[in-house]
Order: sequence, then structure tokens, then C-alpha cells
Amino acid sequence: MTAPAPHPSPTEPPPTCAVTTTVGVIGGKWKAVAVYHLLGGPRRFSELQRRMPGVTQRILTLQLRELEADGLVHREVYPQVPPKVEYSLTPLGRTLEPIVRAMLAWGETYRQREQDT
Repeated sequence: MTAPAPHPSPTEPPPTCAVTTTVGVIGGKWKAVAVYHLLGGPRRFSELQRRMPGVTQRILTLQLRELEADGLVHREVYPQVPPKVEYSLTPLGRTLEPIVRAMLAWGETYRQREQDT
């Protein structure tokens, strides 16, 4: 067991918990779901939207933009008519796979527990 971190001085900002950082990046109702669907490979926007019932076009667009800004998702625009845009995970985004798969397993276990009660 490690010793507790010393208290920061009043002039220093408090350290951010790593869980807070993670939730800040993939938190929100749809980000982890989008990452999950991108684990299978590149997807077009409409395909992601079909796989995510209940998400609005506006919210999905915002969530994908945030994931892109954080370096987790790559947006590829193909120069053709009509325009074709695909989303894929970056190498950094792929590092989320064990986290998202753990969330999937936990959710399945929880859902089964709820059904059994």
C-alpha cells in the first residue's frame, strides 16, 4: 500500500483523479457506445446512428466531434459525390477496447441480475 499523497498547497489546483479524466473523455450517454460500435471497424455516420437507437443526429455529431478532438476517433472524408464520411478509432481510441468490453460484460451481468429479481 502506498502512502497518501501530500495535500497540495492552497495556491496549487487539486490533482485530478484519473477516473475523472477518463469519464471526462468518454463520459456522456453515447460516447462509449459509439466507441463500442467502432471497435468493429470504420462506420459511416448513418450506420452508427442505426446501431444507436435513441441518439439524435445532433447529439451523435457532437459526441463524435468531441471524440475526434480528444484524438480517439478519426473522421475520413472521401472526395466523391455524394460525400462519403467514415469514422474509425485511432490507435489511442483502440486502447479503450478493454474498458468498453468490461463495460459490456458488466452491463450484461447487471441486466441479468435485474431480470432474475
